Amino acid sequence: MVADRSYRTLDAKPNAESLVKPGELVDLVEVTPLTLADRRIYNQLLENAWDGIEKPVTHVIAKAELRGSHNANDRIGESLERLMSAIVKIQVNWDGEEAIERVQLLGGNIETLRRDGLIEYEIPARLRKIIKQSSVFARLQREVMFALTSKYALTLYEMVQKRGNLKYRSSEKFTLEALRGVLGVPKGKLTSWSNLNLRAIKPAVAEVNALSDYVVQIEPVKTGRRVTHVEFRWWRKDRDGVNAAEREVTFSKVGRRARVAGDVEPEAASLKPRPAWLDGQGSALRTETYETAKLRHPGYDIYFVESEWRNWSAGREAPRDPDKAFLAFFRKFSENNPL
Repeated sequence: MVADRSYRTLDAKPNAESLVKPGELVDLVEVTPLTLADRRIYNQLLENAWDGIEKPVTHVIAKAELRGSHNANDRIGESLERLMSAIVKIQVNWDGEEAIERVQLLGGNIETLRRDGLIEYEIPARLRKIIKQSSVFARLQREVMFALTSKYALTLYEMVQKRGNLKYRSSEKFTLEALRGVLGVPKGKLTSWSNLNLRAIKPAVAEVNALSDYVVQIEPVKTGRRVTHVEFRWWRKDRDGVNAAEREVTFSKVGRRARVAGDVEPEAASLKPRPAWLDGQGSALRTETYETAKLRHPGYDIYFVESEWRNWSAGREAPRDPDKAFLAFFRKFSENNPL
């Protein structure tokens, strides 16, 4: 969403259905790549701090609010550490000139050791200044943010939510390198257009089109024989399209890939009962299993892969040893989805 210059981003307020993110924090370039979990947690930290986010104060949030459906707190600490060490580049206006400002996303914090404890954290001073001066923002639907299954899809969703209400504009051109930076593609990964399109862009576009109020397209633009730019286009769905997206958000994630691809009817897919063990009831993975997965497959978002494993397991018998089954699935997943 974009407002006129007399309206500040801080004037917009989160509500039960949605939260607000300053536009400058949408199109930032990650020097240190973040995971899907990191991005979700950061959005929640911004929302929690919103009423005093521009002030030099500390903010407090319960760990349970950041944990989501995951049973352990180890993910939260790891995300906080990555957010503290993350350096991002933000386009700003400095004395009337376009400039790049490099800032940290998160300041110092304290985490109590109790499982149901609290986290106290700070927003860095330079970032507070940027947020205070912001007049452009994205309004993110909470359910959509948690339904998206990749960091590329979440970033694309934030990009279109920032631009959706622009007047007289429904497209934007990016260099391929600029798009890679905004999406947070790690250096040396998905270096060719074909790999970037197949592994990151196409799945993200499909998810955003299925779950949000907008239709988006990303089309390659060639200079000679080489793809050097992309054209990013968006338009708002009609009422039927919005209703379909709202229904999809409420459905189980099981079978969503097939529904997004149009292979099954949503109503038919949602009728299939979901076994209790798939949601972690009685089969939460051990902490050592996550550690093993991190060592064997560095660079992967292990919690996303866990979600993929549980979705893949729908309709199958519960494994005798969920930890071994997960690690075996992870090995196959990494072979089929190389970074």
